[in-house]
Amino acid sequence: MALHTTLRTTPLFHAPSSSSSRAIISPGVTHKVFFINDSTFKGLSLGIEPKKELGRRCCCSSSRAKVSMAANAEKGVVKKDVFESEEDLAVSLAKYTAQLSDKFGKERGAFSVVLSGGSLINSLRKLLEPPYIDSIEWSKWHFFWVDERVVPKDHEDSNYKLAYDGFLSKVPILPGHVYAINDALSAEGAAEDYETCLKHLVKSNILVTSAASGFPKFDLMLLGMGPDGHVASLFPGHPLLKENEKWVTFIKDSPKPPPERITFTFPVINSSAYIALVVNGAGKAGAVQNALGNSQNSEKLPVAMVSPEGELAWFLDTAAASKL
Repeated sequence: MALHTTLRTTPLFHAPSSSSSRAIISPGVTHKVFFINDSTFKGLSLGIEPKKELGRRCCCSSSRAKVSMAANAEKGVVKKDVFESEEDLAVSLAKYTAQLSDKFGKERGAFSVVLSGGSLINSLRKLLEPPYIDSIEWSKWHFFWVDERVVPKDHEDSNYKLAYDGFLSKVPILPGHVYAINDALSAEGAAEDYETCLKHLVKSNILVTSAASGFPKFDLMLLGMGPDGHVASLFPGHPLLKENEKWVTFIKDSPKPPPERITFTFPVINSSAYIALVVNGAGKAGAVQNALGNSQNSEKLPVAMVSPEGELAWFLDTAAASKL
């Protein structure tokens, strides 16, 4: 029986970055901005109280998988697990994430986790309960976003706010380990800034690069999927699907509001060691069929382009898997 997990985040302030440093905001009792110069971090406490108190823990429940299948992928291993309920899915996702946290924490002393928006953060809720809330070494986690809306961090559309309110504010993370975009910049500027930040983190050995692709290799990427089959802010038929040089790019014409966003590119997504693709609901069954089943639609959706170097684990409820 397979067991697996997922994550998300939100903050409320960002300082502009200079050409020689990149500002990183993290939530906490007081917000801090960390400026990264080649290999050193310098913390500056801004003394700004957060708008929300840190959250408390919830209670625990059990789950079981209904169907578990594994197959060889083009680049790595694909696992497809179908759960009787979203509750069962969330329990399995938590265990999967906790196991990878332990693995990478022991192997390299750090665990790089990439979050997305949508309903994913709710699927991570079991990590906030015993035994995980107490047993996970949260100080080793480093949080990133696969995509972000270019809006203020306290805006309802912000993936940062979503993750902070629902997850990050409720776990004992280190303030300097949450890497948000600079929302004071334009979409293009924020994408360039975030890519520069990632390159500094590679130089600082916080992130590693893929020996195969040369792109950053994140330990775990937690992805959701839209009903149209989009992942991150990579939409069907959009030219950004073919971007193969940039680490982070921007979009100003997103078919889903808000229109301006930044996003990781597919070379970065597919350089990941592990990707968990978490999909719930009958409204997404067609896109799941396109990626995993015998779809009559000849168009290859973005979700079908997800192919990590390591393992791709699908977490599906029965409704999402109903057309397989």
